[in-house]
Amino acid sequence: MARRRLQRRNSPKQGGALLFAYGTLMRGYPLHRVLARRSTLIARGTVRGALLDLGRYPGLVDGRGCVSGELYRLDDVELLGTLDREEGYHFRRSRGLVTLARGRRVRAWLYRYRGPRARAVAIPQSNDRRVRWR
Repeated sequence: MARRRLQRRNSPKQGGALLFAYGTLMRGYPLHRVLARRSTLIARGTVRGALLDLGRYPGLVDGRGCVSGELYRLDDVELLGTLDREEGYHFRRSRGLVTLARGRRVRAWLYRYRGPRARAVAIPQSNDRRVRWR
């Protein structure tokens, strides 16, 4: 019963901007500290695309696969500006479709990589959570 209440309270339908994190913003990674203080983890999900290993961080690009990540509700929409600065010039924030468990879909902000790809290495879909970024 408590679990059901928790899921309902953390439903993506509630107010607040949603953000999909797939790399260093996720739990256990360096930039999560920026997100953790002013957001609530809602669920795990996937987005269409491919993940590139860029050395210190990953980058989401267009592709045929699925990239796993975490969906957050931001307590303050101004956090997006802070995250924009942390992500840097080579990442563009845009809205994307996130697929949750049981096929449910929601729109959320996410960061797509738009920088150079000369040294980028594609991350196989099955290994996206096993790569550790510094």
